[in-house]
Amino acid sequence: MTRRGLPDLSQLNDAQKDELIANLWETLLAVEGAAPPHEAAAARADEPARGSPLASDLQARIRTAAPSSRARVSAPAPAGRLMRLLDYRPLQIVIFLIALGFLADAGISWHQRRQVALRDAAARHLNQAAFGGLYVEMVRVAHEPDGRSYRATLNMQNAHPDAPLYIMLNPVRVFVQAGLTWQEVPSQPPAGTGWGVVKLDGAREYSVVFEADLKDWSQLIPGYMHVLIQSDMLISRSSDPTDDIVERDNRFYVYLKPQGADDASIKRRSNFPGVPPIFIPMPPH
Repeated sequence: MTRRGLPDLSQLNDAQKDELIANLWETLLAVEGAAPPHEAAAARADEPARGSPLASDLQARIRTAAPSSRARVSAPAPAGRLMRLLDYRPLQIVIFLIALGFLADAGISWHQRRQVALRDAAARHLNQAAFGGLYVEMVRVAHEPDGRSYRATLNMQNAHPDAPLYIMLNPVRVFVQAGLTWQEVPSQPPAGTGWGVVKLDGAREYSVVFEADLKDWSQLIPGYMHVLIQSDMLISRSSDPTDDIVERDNRFYVYLKPQGADDASIKRRSNFPGVPPIFIPMPPH
């Protein structure tokens, strides 16, 4: 007698599974003495409509039984898993902190861009005021009473008096051309005055006193020295600036008649119609 293995339950439908349970039940009853297995099988073959009372009772119970809880369990839908995952409190906190970090980074970037834009706009306005709204010119150069010095007077004017400029005047420097080079000569502010920070809401003059006692100065115009007067300044809108500062260099070139010069000789050599002037201004070069 050959042994038969159990059928593959995964290949059986519900009716076949019910039939298998009933057969197993009758076999169990036969083993316990309720009826021989071959008799139970013959009775079931002879009476298919009626069947064994025990088997019929078991089949009725199977039909009326609630579905197995394991049969009702199905793989959770992906959306359902995601919803349960999002309901996880620690994950919600992590997501919130990450979102807060991105939001803070975006806010800081926006603030930095705005600050840079405001700083650039302020720098452009200050640059326009320093070079387009501030006028600096050489007014005059005169001989000093000591017979060896000269006084150059400059004027600076703010074209927008309602917007004052704070100007730091650096010491004015003076150079005299000798050959092909410029040689610096001693210079200082007039007695009782000085250079420093000036609040300019209109016009203001300032002066420099210098000596030009070089013996080998160049004569581009016969009888006149070629002189460079350089006035450098720092300009701001604030009396206590930080980085809102513009530097401006002002250079003025003049031909200067030396003290004690022979006017008749200069007229004869240069054909001046009248008394030779003390200085002759030149355009920047």
